Amino acid sequence: MDWLQIVVLSIVQGLTEFLPVSSSAHLILVPVFSDWGDQGLAFDVALHLGSLTAVVLYFRHELVAMTRSWGISVAGKGTDDDARLAWWVILATVPVALAGLSLHDTIETAMRSPLILAGGLIVFGILLGYADWRHRGARSEYSMNWVDVLWIGLAQALALIPGTSRSGITMTAALLLGLNREASARFSFLLSIPVIVLAAGLEIFNLVNASVSVNVTNMLLGALVSGLSAYLCIHYFLAFIRRLGMQPFVVYRLILGVALLWLFG
Repeated sequence: MDWLQIVVLSIVQGLTEFLPVSSSAHLILVPVFSDWGDQGLAFDVALHLGSLTAVVLYFRHELVAMTRSWGISVAGKGTDDDARLAWWVILATVPVALAGLSLHDTIETAMRSPLILAGGLIVFGILLGYADWRHRGARSEYSMNWVDVLWIGLAQALALIPGTSRSGITMTAALLLGLNREASARFSFLLSIPVIVLAAGLEIFNLVNASVSVNVTNMLLGALVSGLSAYLCIHYFLAFIRRLGMQPFVVYRLILGVALLWLFG
């Protein structure tokens, strides 16, 4: 891998991991417009670790408060809003973890078609637009109950379908439940932490078993660029949707979905 490939792939991963536009759709398009081969499992690990570092750093104050309150809750000394939010992140992660373990091989082999990517972009893009237009409310992430969280968790499992977008489908579910735009995005970003940890853990396990060589310099550069782009993405996305909403991303998804249909249909 040369430095240009590293930087482009890292920026694409860092941005699309958190934008509601599907990282899988963008990563499949990169080889279409270049002669780059597969970047390898080790580099995938680096990109995930970069994105994970970014979201943890951005929400570090919230995560410290949630962890402290969760520990107090586990000890049976009371539950406050931060403890409940921590429990909600755990609960919402269970469906996607179970689905990922049981369907991982099927998804990797039978569902990587560009047509499935295009369908996911278009269908779930329209659903995101509808949720943002008709159903968003004024609720915060702290107002959710376990039923709300379970619905968001089940929706997150749909992100295993290529083209859906994990962040997009969780924001859609949260908007349909009456959360405001910022709360939907914040909870989606918090949900990304255990999901990225699970994905990176699986990749590291496979990497160790594969006994492949690792280019440490490429991994460090990839993690740095991915992390920086992801951090900036989170920051500016929250400000962007406050003013303009989700509709620009819906339009982008529709254009990208149609482009995939045109290229591969």
